[in-house]
Amino acid sequence: MMNQALTHGSDSATVLSRLQQLRAGDAPTHGGRVLSYVYDSGIQELDRLASEAAELCRPLNGLDPTTFPSIAAMERDLVAFMRRALNGDTQRFGGKIVGSVTSGGTESCLLAVKTARDLWREDHPARASELASAGRYPKLVVPATVHAAFHKAARLFDLELVVVPCDPDGSVRARSIIKRLDEDVALVVVSAPAYPSGSIDPVAAVAQAALTLGVSCHVDSCFGGLALPWWPGTPVWDFRNPGVTSISADLHKFGYAPKGVSVLLHRGRVRHRKQFFALTQWPGYPVVNPTLLGSRSASPLAAAWAIVNRLGAAGFQSLTASCARSAASISKTVQSVPGLRVWGNPIGPSIAIIADDRLPETQQVDPHLLVDEMAKRGIRIQHQPGVAQSDGTRLPHSAHLTITPVTEKLLPELATTMRAAADAVRGRPRPSVGVALAAMRMLGYHEDRVPSPSAAWNILRLAGAAPKRAGSGAGAPLPTRMAPLMALVEALPASVGEALLTELLARVAEE
Repeated sequence: MMNQALTHGSDSATVLSRLQQLRAGDAPTHGGRVLSYVYDSGIQELDRLASEAAELCRPLNGLDPTTFPSIAAMERDLVAFMRRALNGDTQRFGGKIVGSVTSGGTESCLLAVKTARDLWREDHPARASELASAGRYPKLVVPATVHAAFHKAARLFDLELVVVPCDPDGSVRARSIIKRLDEDVALVVVSAPAYPSGSIDPVAAVAQAALTLGVSCHVDSCFGGLALPWWPGTPVWDFRNPGVTSISADLHKFGYAPKGVSVLLHRGRVRHRKQFFALTQWPGYPVVNPTLLGSRSASPLAAAWAIVNRLGAAGFQSLTASCARSAASISKTVQSVPGLRVWGNPIGPSIAIIADDRLPETQQVDPHLLVDEMAKRGIRIQHQPGVAQSDGTRLPHSAHLTITPVTEKLLPELATTMRAAADAVRGRPRPSVGVALAAMRMLGYHEDRVPSPSAAWNILRLAGAAPKRAGSGAGAPLPTRMAPLMALVEALPASVGEALLTELLARVAEE
């Protein structure tokens, strides 16, 4: 049934009261008890400043900075700040470092891929024509831990995605990437750091090889781009490497701005201009879009601009130091919990936890059971499914923690909760999916066939992963335990698992 207010309207007080009721069901965005998705500086003044700046610019339209020149001024300042932070001011190999503010990390990544593809086509017209005639595409080379946005980009922009397997610890070897670089590669991507593992890819070696071969090289630092510049002990991953042709960094993550606002920087104006879309051949106003969006809100841009001006490099350095202290403390806590260990060698504000497979199974702690148990105790960390790679090796399923400045105040509670949750699930095996798979077969659902929406919903029900209520006018509630769903998704072909997750999220928003 449709909300009656949507039919007849309602007074403002009632509308806001309803919104407050809806918000009461959300995970907390402040206080550090959600270690993913949200980035809390712990400084209330910054929140107030961001809110006021966003409201000042709420009516503006980023479509045309000639009409609203404040937008161009704020964007200019943010790009200049990020250029300095990423060591692009003195590195002029291949041109000045220039860029744009985007609506978020995904848009920055998409634009980086589009730009490289268009440049490759322009530089290799004969080869582009030859590939097109054969029904093939130029290549996008990425490590297995690269963000999903690059998979999306490959599908959107007709690129052949070449996924380079990582070692079991989540790291990728430079030579594994470099040997896949050839004349058909439009772009190679490395991460600083990779979100799933927290590891920094071998940027310097890959960028040098890309430079030698004339291949564009993008560093995806959407996650860590406003933390790594001040993080102790980081390798040289930014524009100091002359082979790095672009970098993405999100201001709505460790820039502490409201979502969504990101920066994409390019080496040279020619490269940057390829990012734009311009059109005069229609009877309306001349269209010139530096990003995928046309009309766009100036509020996140204004909030990010205000925070950067308030903090400056010194402020970001101080907040990053807090994150670094927390990361070290959490790593020690994980290593002290029997049955758990830190995955790989993270550098930056994230840690992934896996079961300690050096111990007998009766002493191991399954990370997804740990996530569910910690959520029951008031602290939310994130499920990450395992992945079977093309070379036969498997990246383990894990639990992700994003570390923000406010985490430092929560360290004692976090440690206590993690230990108690681990004690509660230690030795417990992952949820079994055998019954669900057998029931699927009995009812005629095939594991290698992408299910329809109704079939996907039935499969979720069989697996005990679907909510009991749906179509009631309030949407379907999410399951309280995600470990069974994660286990089922891993057991099924990727296309089937993706269909199940799509159906679950789609039903949440259905009436």
